Amino acid sequence: MSARLRIVTDRAAVAGAPPPVADPPHEEPLHEEPGPGAARCLGLYAKLAAGVTVVTARGADGPLGMTVSAVTSLSARPPLLLACLRDGSRTLAAVRARRAFAVHLLREEQQELAGRFASPTTTAAERFAGTDTRQVLGVPVLAGALAWSVCLTEDVRAYGDHHLVVGRVAAVHVGGGRPLLWHDRRFGALTEPVPDAAG
Repeated sequence: MSARLRIVTDRAAVAGAPPPVADPPHEEPLHEEPGPGAARCLGLYAKLAAGVTVVTARGADGPLGMTVSAVTSLSARPPLLLACLRDGSRTLAAVRARRAFAVHLLREEQQELAGRFASPTTTAAERFAGTDTRQVLGVPVLAGALAWSVCLTEDVRAYGDHHLVVGRVAAVHVGGGRPLLWHDRRFGALTEPVPDAAG
């Protein structure tokens, strides 16, 4: 309220007019986000079947990578992929700094590799130990994946405890075999025959 308006209001009160109505008390902000709790949401997310991927990037001290189940196609023209990376991860920091990353769709027999890249106690060197890795456009690419792509980072945005990373596909390879799946907090595989494809 400005000083001029306050003076007018005070004069009206002196003249016998009713006092102005006070503003309602300020309500405290919500202490928790509205909606169901995190446990119920995670139960819902667990029912989403997804292909298991490993995202890699070039860090300052060498290759970095992590297992990711939230990866999806975004656009064919231009060719864009979207990956959800955990907030605070070294791989996310490298993706943002180097502006490039690789996405590997794992084969059904690569459960051990998926677990290794998902373990919070495994170092970057241990994750890549024993793997056949080569450089494509300056990004570490793991051999033996069902398919892989190297992407140039288009956009990174924070949402909750993850970041959405949009990458423009710059190189791609598609092999044959069955994908490793993640559903209901465990690995799975397709039961129907999958035709081999190469590209």
